Amino acid sequence: MKQKLRQFLSRRQNRHIVDASRKSAAVLLPIYWKQEEYYLLFTKRTLKVKEHKGQISFPGGAYQDGDRTLVDTALRECTEEIGLKAEAVEVLGELDDTATQTSSYIISPFVAIIPWPYPLKVDQWETEEIIEVPISALLDKSSLRQETEIIDGEAVTSYFYHYQGRVIWGATAKILNQFLDIFAQVTEDKVDHSLRKQRP
Repeated sequence: MKQKLRQFLSRRQNRHIVDASRKSAAVLLPIYWKQEEYYLLFTKRTLKVKEHKGQISFPGGAYQDGDRTLVDTALRECTEEIGLKAEAVEVLGELDDTATQTSSYIISPFVAIIPWPYPLKVDQWETEEIIEVPISALLDKSSLRQETEIIDGEAVTSYFYHYQGRVIWGATAKILNQFLDIFAQVTEDKVDHSLRKQRP
């Protein structure tokens, strides 16, 4: 799966958003193998942060001047928020840029493999908890609800993923929807056990 996903992502023509009025940000989509299936890692933001309070998101944040690239932004934020060190992360590729609706960010998402188990640690300022979700649960059609509304004359679809009483929505759900479509195409119900060997 890992190699197929890397190849698929490398062949894609990513959609980049250029908007000087918005701030650049980056997130990581961490994939790992646990209990005989693939998982995605999410975080729940605290109520202390300025924006997106209490929302479920991928680990990441705003670009800072010291970051060489947006990949560096995602990796730095992962270290700060959940204790995931850059050297433990294997970035496979990038998804389309996504603009947030409730704030002024352009998010660049990066798909990555991480080892598991791993000694993660939430920072308690930005991150309240780490949420593990099996990808199979998100691929289940019953977990997804969609809404379409007209914004500035264009039809815009919003996604809502439900898992164990939690709801993933907003830009995170939009990024997740794109990833799940790609993951489904790449895996084709074939299991690659290479991730089992990965350790911290």
